[in-house]
Amino acid sequence: MSLRVLVIPEDPTYNGYLLKPLAERMLAGCGRARAKVTILTNPRAAGYEHAKRLIRDDLIPTYRSVDLMLFLPDRDGQDRAAELHALEEHAAQNGVTLLCCAAVEEVEVWALAGHTEKLAERWQDVRANINVKEQVFLPFLAKYGSQREPGEGRKRLMHEAMQNYRGVLARCDELARLEQRIREHLNATTP
Repeated sequence: MSLRVLVIPEDPTYNGYLLKPLAERMLAGCGRARAKVTILTNPRAAGYEHAKRLIRDDLIPTYRSVDLMLFLPDRDGQDRAAELHALEEHAAQNGVTLLCCAAVEEVEVWALAGHTEKLAERWQDVRANINVKEQVFLPFLAKYGSQREPGEGRKRLMHEAMQNYRGVLARCDELARLEQRIREHLNATTP
């Protein structure tokens, strides 16, 4: 039986196109290439606070049958570690495995991490930019994406970024830590 994974974005409208290829590649890297990855679209989260409420009040009781939940919000210049840890603890107390990883600073950076050779900015500046989506990613998307593709090209750009998956992990240490946590979870639960 394949691993069932529910990915919870702050908003699935565009983030889903980035997070699904990332989660699929990460799980393949953990030896679970056949994992069934689903992006939560119903109920649809509308921002960080709403997603946290959904997880606590609706998703934990409703999606107990999934093997793993991943909450992948933006950090937005804030230290979300304590909140995310508390959310994971709440899930664990209710028999659900939830792993959280806040993107520094926004999930769009994870796509950019696979395209550093095309960026006009230094990588350190991209990572430090709290407004990276508006100031770097959207102009990048306008240049390399397409209005006619899924997510205006986000899906393709993320698939291309995943061709350099190890480079993405090296540039985004929060993703490397998430992959390690997934590995540890899978090793602990696999007979």
